[in-house]
Amino acid sequence: MRVLLTGHQGYLGSVMVPALRAAGHDVVGLDSGLFADCLLGPAPADPPSVDVDLRDVTEAHLAGFDAVIHLAALSNDPLGSLAPDVTYAINHHASVRLANIAKDAGVKRFLYASTCSVYGSAGEDLVTESAPLRPLTPYAESKVRVEDDVAGIADSGFSPVFLRNATAFGFSPRLRADIVLNNLVGVATLTGTVRVLSDGTPWRPLVHARDIAAAFCAALVAPTGAIHCRAYNVGIEANNVTVAQIADAAAAAVPGSTVALTGETGPDPRSYRVDFSAIRTAFEGYAPQWTVADGAVELYENYVRWGLTDELFTTRFTRLAHLQGLRGSGVLDESLRFLRIGAGHA
Repeated sequence: MRVLLTGHQGYLGSVMVPALRAAGHDVVGLDSGLFADCLLGPAPADPPSVDVDLRDVTEAHLAGFDAVIHLAALSNDPLGSLAPDVTYAINHHASVRLANIAKDAGVKRFLYASTCSVYGSAGEDLVTESAPLRPLTPYAESKVRVEDDVAGIADSGFSPVFLRNATAFGFSPRLRADIVLNNLVGVATLTGTVRVLSDGTPWRPLVHARDIAAAFCAALVAPTGAIHCRAYNVGIEANNVTVAQIADAAAAAVPGSTVALTGETGPDPRSYRVDFSAIRTAFEGYAPQWTVADGAVELYENYVRWGLTDELFTTRFTRLAHLQGLRGSGVLDESLRFLRIGAGHA
């Protein structure tokens, strides 16, 4: 299958490319290069790519593809809150526009990377895909809007599927340090203390980046009737954990580290536990392999192996700081467009 992967130079995309290739797909990337240089360790082998801002995609860019996997987004809640208009322009409007162009170009299958954070504050019960959506941030709200709008253009020739990923974790050659397990293991590695600013009680569903990649690979080849215009939670119930439990896993992975629950930011309203049974039923053989504990060990080993430093951790691998740095140095404008041709490409 010939697949266009948006965001191939991002945290998830850099893990998904080799998974798609291993499954026998012909992969082409599409990326503006915002995070191409966010590397820890050797650069991955990127596929042939289209170097274009998501907002500038044309039908010619999508001609000849059997499927589109759409990962590209501003994937960070603080970033979305800082620049909500840009978040909606990229995450919502450009994503819906991409889907429409894909349909016009004859693409049959459109896999959209949504998020379990659309459930917001859901309490203690396990939430299924039919649960009320209560997004609490511009990032989560943009995902809900895309699901609604893209579902509206589905027909017999254009099958979208919405993969609501749990919070990702795990090592990627293009690292993110601003997602919870990656962050806590990094802080422990650099300081010896797993520092949690909340009270540690909120629930989070977690899923390894490789298990997300496996879900997208499964969705590419699933029967159309199983995926057409449906949403699936991506993860496993065993990885529904509290923030305090995530902190304990990080401390267990980093020798000599301790946990400090400061509670200084108060309780986090985002708390939800997720039911993942639907994806196991729809995608035969899909079974996430990575536990939170295993992921914490993997992260620690790679942080040590590739020489993680405090400067890299707080700037290059933190989405908000990285983009602020690019804007401050005159590489990006206020709308996060590159001001110099080729500036975004590694």
